[in-house]
Amino acid sequence: MGYFELIVSCIFVNNILLAQFLGNCPFLGTSKKMETAVGMAMAVVFVLVLAGVITWVTYTFLLVPFDLVYLRTLAFILVIASLVQFVEMFLKKSIPALYAGLGIFLPLITTNCAVLGVCIINVDKEFTFMQTLVSSFAYAVGFGLALILFAGVRERILLARVPRPLQDTSIGLVAAGLLSLTFFAFRGMV
Repeated sequence: MGYFELIVSCIFVNNILLAQFLGNCPFLGTSKKMETAVGMAMAVVFVLVLAGVITWVTYTFLLVPFDLVYLRTLAFILVIASLVQFVEMFLKKSIPALYAGLGIFLPLITTNCAVLGVCIINVDKEFTFMQTLVSSFAYAVGFGLALILFAGVRERILLARVPRPLQDTSIGLVAAGLLSLTFFAFRGMV
């Protein structure tokens, strides 16, 4: 598979959020305002790319040679948690408004199954270093794209008249389902 096909596959066909349904907690929690969604998308891109690369290196050069593959999940979670702590400290110091806007959802990147899922997918598909780098970035871009699209939809919903039983979370879940269906139109492309 070439890099272009890998990018299209990760962003649209196998979108980590809308096709594989990983990482729904920050998706629903940080998509009420566009600024927060963009900030979360950037944080996920940073964490996911670094986590993908570092976990690939850890797996390839540490776990496999020493026959410690059974520690894969534990090692990956440690890498992800460390990276999220770094991002949290950076945002708290550099961009306090975004740090406050993300609130509890920033530490939740640590337990975001999308990040761990991408790291495991990269290893399971036996990607090379470059393929891991490209797929991690493309999955993160797909996550960010879905998050930003959904934030736009939710901001528009606030202006619409929504029936009382569907207000707040209910209409958000309906909109997320419809957005997910649009990404299923890409199935079979790559």
